[in-house]
Amino acid sequence: MNIKFLSAALGIALSAVALSASAQKTYTAGVITYTTNMRGQDVQIKEYFRADSNAVTFSAGPATIKLLSDAGHKSFAVLVDVPVASIKKAAIYTPDEVDQVMSSLPSFTFAPGTETKTISGFNCKKVVATDTKDKKTYDVWVTNDITVPESAVQPYYKTIGGFPVQYTTFQQGQSAQVTVSSVTDEKAPAGTFGIAPDFDKISKDDLAAMSGGR
Repeated sequence: MNIKFLSAALGIALSAVALSASAQKTYTAGVITYTTNMRGQDVQIKEYFRADSNAVTFSAGPATIKLLSDAGHKSFAVLVDVPVASIKKAAIYTPDEVDQVMSSLPSFTFAPGTETKTISGFNCKKVVATDTKDKKTYDVWVTNDITVPESAVQPYYKTIGGFPVQYTTFQQGQSAQVTVSSVTDEKAPAGTFGIAPDFDKISKDDLAAMSGGR
């Protein structure tokens, strides 16, 4: 028996196993689960995605909140469902309001580093993001273990070179830390990416008035 042949074959087999273990998984649709902090409380959020749409859902007290957007960030809606108060409202943003939201977001340049760590089972590397508007910097941990559609990545991180696993998110002048706990190919429930007919459609200002602010 040729020992050298067996040794070479074993080396090839082990290399194949290692390659398979580190192979990148591609998601075309699924759900991202992550945690963040809102008003001093940890909140678990589910973000359903597919190539053309995105739906972020979470609970806030008795209310279920859903944020709907398209992949190109040309449309945006906030759905509020409070069963105990028989409230079902869908605030539809106008094109100008969507543009205002998008223009308020940071614009980043990215500097990949050499530091690495494992977060939620993902092999991550640190990228320093610098906002060209105010020069503030943020540490973003990204992975290349998976790929997802653009609809599943915050618009300001689309060119960062990986999928953000731990990062800072921005909305309405506020920022929050986010840590992804899992990404799966779980199928979205029927109607996830639409507005059910029993929701009253209102304006962004109407929603702000309901919440006691603008």
